[in-house]
Amino acid sequence: MTTTLRPTEPLQRGADGMLSRRYQVCVNSRPVGGIQLSTHPEYGPTVARVGELSIDEPDRGRGRGTVAVLAAEEVARGWGCRRVETAVPGDAAAALRLATALGYVLSNRNMTKRLDAPLPELPAGSVARPMTEAEYVPWLAHEREEFARVLIAWGVPETEAYRKTDQGHARLLPDGLASENTLISVLEQEGAPVGTLWLGLWPETAYVLDVEVDAEHRGRGHGRTLMLLAEAQAVAGGRDRIGLNVFAGNTSAEKLYESLGYTTSSHHLYKTLL
Repeated sequence: MTTTLRPTEPLQRGADGMLSRRYQVCVNSRPVGGIQLSTHPEYGPTVARVGELSIDEPDRGRGRGTVAVLAAEEVARGWGCRRVETAVPGDAAAALRLATALGYVLSNRNMTKRLDAPLPELPAGSVARPMTEAEYVPWLAHEREEFARVLIAWGVPETEAYRKTDQGHARLLPDGLASENTLISVLEQEGAPVGTLWLGLWPETAYVLDVEVDAEHRGRGHGRTLMLLAEAQAVAGGRDRIGLNVFAGNTSAEKLYESLGYTTSSHHLYKTLL
C-alpha cells in the first residue's frame, strides 16, 4: 500500500510571504487523514511547521502518520526550508513518540497551572519591588543575549536569532517598564537583590516570560519564591491561571515547576532538514 499526500487547496501565500497548504493523507488514493504544512510566522520562510496531523481510527498504528510527516518534510524542502518544527499536546504520548522516532528534538515545553486563592506568602526576609529604570537597561541586554543564545543553539542563524529576539522584545515591551499589563520585579532577600521576574498579565492568563535567580544566590530557594511571587501577582491581577515556557535541558527548573503543580500543555520539537 502507498501512502501519499493530496492537496486539498491551492498553495496559500500570505502578504508577508508565508506559505501554507492542507493535504489529505491517502492510502492508494483512499483518504485516511489530514495534515497541514506552513512556513513559520515568526522565524520566516526557511522554517516549516507541521500541524493538524490526524489519522482516522481504523488506519492508526500502521505507519500512516510516519509517512505523512516524512512526505510533508519533502514538501518543506521543496519550499527551501532548512528546519521544521511541530507542537504536540501535553497528553498526546503517541504523537510525541512518533515525532521523537522521526528525529525531532525537544526544544521547549509550555506548562500551566490553575490558581486558587489564598496563596502562600513569601518567606520571611523576601520582599519584591518594581524594577528601576537604572536596572532595566542592563537587564534587557542580558535578556537579549540569553534568548538569542538559546535560538542559536537550536540552529537558528545568529542574525536571525537576534532579529527574532528584538522583535519579541519590541512587541512585549513597547514602552519598557511602563508597558501595559507588564510587571517586572526584583526580589530582595534581607535587602539584597537576588533575582528578577517578568510577568505578563494577558487577557485570559498570566504568563511568566522570564524568571532568573542571580548566579551567586542560586540553590537557596529563591527560584521557588519568585514563582510564588508570580502566582500572587497573577491572582492580584485577576487571573485564575498561569503559564510559562521551559527550555529542554533545564532540569532544575522543570523539577521546580512540577513540584509547584504545573503540568505540560504542549511539547515543541524541531528537526534540521538535510
